[in-house]
Amino acid sequence: MENVFVVYYSGYGHTQLVAEKVAEGAKAGLIAVDSEGNITEQDWEKLDAADAIILGSPTYMGGAPWQFKKFADASSKAWFTRKWQDKVFGGFTNSASLNGDKQVTLIYLQTLASQHGGIWVSLGQAPANALASTRDDINNLGGSVGLLVQSPSDAGADKIPAGDLQTAYHYGERVAAIAARMK
Repeated sequence: MENVFVVYYSGYGHTQLVAEKVAEGAKAGLIAVDSEGNITEQDWEKLDAADAIILGSPTYMGGAPWQFKKFADASSKAWFTRKWQDKVFGGFTNSASLNGDKQVTLIYLQTLASQHGGIWVSLGQAPANALASTRDDINNLGGSVGLLVQSPSDAGADKIPAGDLQTAYHYGERVAAIAARMK
């Protein structure tokens, strides 16, 4: 089994559930960014030793929230010494709207991984874009750069569409499998 970690920020529990599904698929550990944008020193050590890091953030107002950005900025210590060079990376985001400008957040996560010299893993799943497609289909939002999830604004995390959660599980599997091939 590869050494994979999902590091995420969740404001209302939706991103946490998605992170759990990604981690389940990847057989990964979870690292939560707290409400002040911090992780523990032990968590930094886990990320430094990881084969793969999967980044997760909600999309608020067209981008990652400040808590995740604070974590990302703090990763500059690892960047300076190239600790994350050649690690496998993936990323996911969710927002209340079907679009919600999630792509902006994914590109931010991909750029963060690239700043570290990482190797980005795309979603690798065909979109469910036929007339008969439903919200319960795999990749029903048609993502390619990474995992996109829609979380209804008037409901808890338990109302995230099943297709999005299945897509999350499979994306976790994909990132872990690619990390295993890269070793």
